[in-house]
Amino acid sequence: MNVSFEEKLGLHGARIGIASLDAEASLNALTLPMIEALDAKLREWADEPEIVCVLLRGNGPRAFCAGGDVRKLVDACRQHPGEVPPLAARFFADEYRLDHRIHRYPKPLICWGHGHVLGGGMGLLQGASIRVVTPTSRLAMPEISIGLYPDVGGSWFLARLPGKLGLFLGLTGSPINARDALDLDLADRFLLDEQQNELIERLIQLNWQDQVPLQLNSLFQALEHEAREKMPAAQWLPRRAHIDALLDVPDLPSAWHAVTGLKDDGDTLLARAAKTLAEGCPLTAHLVWEQIARARYLSLAEVFRMEYTMSLNCCRHPEFPEGVRARLIDKDNAPRWHWPDVAAIPATVIDAHFEPTWEGPHPLADL
Repeated sequence: MNVSFEEKLGLHGARIGIASLDAEASLNALTLPMIEALDAKLREWADEPEIVCVLLRGNGPRAFCAGGDVRKLVDACRQHPGEVPPLAARFFADEYRLDHRIHRYPKPLICWGHGHVLGGGMGLLQGASIRVVTPTSRLAMPEISIGLYPDVGGSWFLARLPGKLGLFLGLTGSPINARDALDLDLADRFLLDEQQNELIERLIQLNWQDQVPLQLNSLFQALEHEAREKMPAAQWLPRRAHIDALLDVPDLPSAWHAVTGLKDDGDTLLARAAKTLAEGCPLTAHLVWEQIARARYLSLAEVFRMEYTMSLNCCRHPEFPEGVRARLIDKDNAPRWHWPDVAAIPATVIDAHFEPTWEGPHPLADL
């Protein structure tokens, strides 16, 4: 199932639970068995008094988690054209339940977000009570390139970024480094990649019976002091004013043209972002615009319920399978979008992505 669990014995019988994603060849991409195993173990640890803290990490130097295993989802979509594949209904429900559980976890849950933290990896990281990034961290929601949209709670955390930065990052899939993540409240602590073992050893040595928040805070402050010199330079907060002005527009087609107009900009970061959007999925861009607007007024549980509806509808439409084919399967990087003109997508198509595909109560009504 490519996820492993261990417990480290600390002082006075306290135990530290360590959950490790272990699919290095796929950059720890989440499969349904991995999601189910992780959710079950987190439920178990939450109910065990001896477990005082959980560390969630990914094995291998390149990634904490590069997202969900979308290839299997697309295979299922092709077997059920125009319908919601049973695998998709189960995968997204289980993934969002896991993400919601992490957001509401009753014990300190530390997530070590090194290397690539993409899509589903962001869903795991953003719910953690202590979100650690490192010099190698590259966080992104790159769904614009595969015809999906920033799910796993992306509606929640992108809508809460300063100004128009959430909209910009959702539209362009631009990666952010550790400094950016701290600046935008998408991370809490900056440590060196090689400090993970030291962190575990010092967690084992803590007295978990007294002033736990104070001890944890002091521990991370001490470790961060050693890491401070390796902090990368900020990329996105210094560009906020420019991005806010750029996206001060009334609708998505206007935003699309404003950003893609930067393809030849002298600022290489903005030019790269413009190129990604220009080659991305126009329908996804509309969904990003709409999800961020709606999420401002939703609770976290309502966000996951909205995203579940959107995800199942994406599986019914052709853009998601085509984007995954072009980017990840055939790798020709030449997706043939069903709706290639951003200004010509019917409003009914966009609105339909927010309509239930089932009868009766919402499958995530109990969140």
